Amino acid sequence: MHVQKEYVVLAGGALFLVLVFFGMGAGSLCNLVGFIYPAFKSFQAIESRVRGEDTQWLIYWVVYAFFSIIEVFADFLLYWIPFYYAFKLAFLLWAMLPQTRGAKFLYDSFLRDFLKKNESKIDAALNDAKRSATTVASEVAGAAAEMSSAGLSAAAEYARSNSEMKKDD
Repeated sequence: MHVQKEYVVLAGGALFLVLVFFGMGAGSLCNLVGFIYPAFKSFQAIESRVRGEDTQWLIYWVVYAFFSIIEVFADFLLYWIPFYYAFKLAFLLWAMLPQTRGAKFLYDSFLRDFLKKNESKIDAALNDAKRSATTVASEVAGAAAEMSSAGLSAAAEYARSNSEMKKDD
């Protein structure tokens, strides 16, 4: 059975569009598109001697992270937008493709000023989160050690009582 490449590409494209428009796995599909091509191009930029490409992909990742943070907090609203994943896919393609340089446009026109203006607040929030995470981690470790100690003591007591019962028999 020989199928022409054009039909395979058309079928794959149609399946892709159906998945995106009807939402079946569309979130995962958008994440794959948002990661695979940019990650590979980032790798190529790192390995390349041309420095302009590094900046383009770093800007893309900053925009992608900002978009992802907004998406996490607005997820319950985005759920109700028809064809949200189709719009998200179009946005990601616009942001990542070198022909459109959408990420650079967003960064230059909005994000750079926003991040510079709030840099000290963001640093303070990250430092607070780091301190809180360290405190929580040490408390969890202490509680786990306590639970392990109590469990081992209970197991030792159980073993001792079983051995005493066997001696009495």
